[in-house]
Amino acid sequence: MPSFSRRRFVSALSGAAALATIPRSGQAADYPSRPIRLVIPYGAGGSGDQIGRPWVDKMSTLLGPTFVDYIGGAGGAIGTAAVAREEPDGYSLLLGNGSTQVIIPLTSANPGYSVGDFRAIYRLINSALVFAVHPSLPAANLRELIAYAKDNPGKLSYGTPGVATGNHLVGESFKHHAGALDIVHVPYRGIAQATNDLVSGQISLVIAVMSVQLQQLSQAGKIRLLAVTTERRLSGAPDIPTAVESGMPDLRYGGWFGLFAPKRTDDAIIDRIAQATRLAMADATLLANYRAQGMEPDAASSPEKFQRIVEATTASLAPVIKSIGLNQL
Repeated sequence: MPSFSRRRFVSALSGAAALATIPRSGQAADYPSRPIRLVIPYGAGGSGDQIGRPWVDKMSTLLGPTFVDYIGGAGGAIGTAAVAREEPDGYSLLLGNGSTQVIIPLTSANPGYSVGDFRAIYRLINSALVFAVHPSLPAANLRELIAYAKDNPGKLSYGTPGVATGNHLVGESFKHHAGALDIVHVPYRGIAQATNDLVSGQISLVIAVMSVQLQQLSQAGKIRLLAVTTERRLSGAPDIPTAVESGMPDLRYGGWFGLFAPKRTDDAIIDRIAQATRLAMADATLLANYRAQGMEPDAASSPEKFQRIVEATTASLAPVIKSIGLNQL
């Protein structure tokens, strides 16, 4: 086998050995017997790619042939609905997030699926949202931003990737918990244009998923990063305080991404995928790759833990959605 490198051969042997330690029972006894499809409900090249493809590569070693299927459209609703309609046999999985699993079904009249149409398997990533401002704004932290907004009602604006995104809901929650701030929401088709307008000074503030690009812009002095929305500081950006540290204990939001299956998928199959994923998430190279992109990998997730996270996200966002009328969309 001249085309099969020694490194790949050793990797395959290691993966096979690890796979043998994962117990099989019930319907999972012969799982998987054909390729596994991971649906990423967005186009290629985005954060879904950065998160999903490394997982697919690891599963191809640990479980068997695994591939990505991009089904974009409607903010992720089309691909998500497609997986909800699939057979619950473990061969069609979804890379979902807070938007596809919680926000869309709570705000859209007919997205083609509901919050309860999926089973959580494993949270791969907890990506923070970050408050980024133009350097001309006299605010070095959230407290100073709030004070400035109160002194200058209606003069500030914040950009997000669109109405009813997690970014938008965090912005409205921030305004509410800070005392009904008068800051104008400016929805964009994506965060890239919003970031460009922030750098050029067209808008005052952006609420975006933390990324290497934002950190580089901050280091270059083109923007200023005030706070992240996770409960703890990011290991990849430890100098940026959390919103909780900045005096806003209710402003907590993790932009998680994780694996889901149709709701009637057998427990044994769910557990098998979760255990294989836990093995993958123990790989130091994979963890470093995620962290280098400003993401926080979850090396200790489980179906039960992830399901509680989904339920907590639903409980926290539903009142905000109702208060600003997004449940009428």
